[in-house]
Amino acid sequence: MIGSGLSNQTGAAIGSHAFPVLGPVGVVAVRQYVAAIVLLAVGRPRLRSFTWWQWRPVVGLAVVFGTMNLSLYTAIDRIGLGLAVTLEFLGPLCIALATSRRRADACCALVAAAAVVTLMRPRPSADYLGMSLGLLAAVCWASYILLNRTVGRRVPGAQGSAAAAGLSALMFLPIGIAVAVHQPPTPSAVAYAVTAGVLSSAVPYLADLFTLRRVPAQAFGLFMSINPVLAALVGWVGLGQNLGWTEWTSIGAIVAANTLSILTRRG
Repeated sequence: MIGSGLSNQTGAAIGSHAFPVLGPVGVVAVRQYVAAIVLLAVGRPRLRSFTWWQWRPVVGLAVVFGTMNLSLYTAIDRIGLGLAVTLEFLGPLCIALATSRRRADACCALVAAAAVVTLMRPRPSADYLGMSLGLLAAVCWASYILLNRTVGRRVPGAQGSAAAAGLSALMFLPIGIAVAVHQPPTPSAVAYAVTAGVLSSAVPYLADLFTLRRVPAQAFGLFMSINPVLAALVGWVGLGQNLGWTEWTSIGAIVAANTLSILTRRG
């Protein structure tokens, strides 16, 4: 779980080094290609056997998958890794809290909401477009979770996720070509983008696949809550993106809200 979390955030940090040449759009395009190669090799979907009833959520998942990564990487470019991932993490947190009527979860929701208000407070240096893109990534992640459940029920094994990854890569193919024609990539930029794809897509997917066979889902969800902290640390150490005490407190509050919600669940 530690390897998966660090790999994901380190991949995003490395990918940001290619932003000056490829831009967030180009880096995301390469990441989608890498994810498609890995998932298609693992899932081996039988596309010809899919019915329209199965294709509908797969297409939705492909669109959400691409939009989620594009909005997240653009947010990283504008507001930094730690804040972008923290805002994105609100997606699964909202899913968890919205399905409960417990008082503890209501308190957790209030804590998380207060943290978001603090992060997005008016100030001269605030990048509201970047923050909005982080929130868009959160909405996409929540949609990604719900669509994945539907795909998992309708398509056997990992075939649905693999098909969605392949379709998303096809959607980004003309975008990648346009980026390459408009601004020819350098070998180092391509290397950064490919590394980001491997570390942020291939490694976490395979690591999570093996982890979920050995670790209870509740423990897995609890550990996932520290991803915003890992992102902030990687951004600080690897990219020199320093956060103030207010940002660190807000990140801690969101992580604490998710942790408390999971630890107080029964059954």
